[in-house]
Amino acid sequence: MSASPRPLGADAARVAVFAALIIALGLVIVPLPGGVPITGQTLGVMLAGLILGPRVAPLSVLTVLALAAVGLPVLAGGRGGLGVFLGPSAGYLAGWLLGVVVIGLIAGQGRRTWVRTGLAAVVGGIGAVYLIGIPVQALLTGVPLGPTALSALAFLPGDLIKAAAATVLCVALQRAYPRAFGRTALRVA
Repeated sequence: MSASPRPLGADAARVAVFAALIIALGLVIVPLPGGVPITGQTLGVMLAGLILGPRVAPLSVLTVLALAAVGLPVLAGGRGGLGVFLGPSAGYLAGWLLGVVVIGLIAGQGRRTWVRTGLAAVVGGIGAVYLIGIPVQALLTGVPLGPTALSALAFLPGDLIKAAAATVLCVALQRAYPRAFGRTALRVA
């Protein structure tokens, strides 16, 4: 293996920072009429995908999911334990992994434009997460796919706001501190 442009320790630190960010944003809960709360964790997922890219961002999400699996209360509402992977939100948690990869692939390397960054946040951070989350929720709850998808629409306004926030934050960070977007490219000799 040849040397990477970024030390492995730097990527490990970035993974830890974004895992902590995803966990901390789980403390942000906005109640909605009808009892469906919006949490900030998907904003952290979107930012991880946009900033860390498709290879490193999944490690942040996996870190959060591993901490939840061992019982730490790292998910929104202080949830943790293996039970969260058997409940209605299990598909959304798995969708985070697909989401950060899709976000990173769409956003690509190099300078972020408003359009490409926003598209990445919406397609990966909402579309990819819902693509896995809604069918798994329907399967686990026994509710047909159509009504489950309609119930997920309650989250769409909040998710669109988070995608807009992620876009603004990412583009501003790109301008202010482009080194935050460094990529690790390990190559096998």
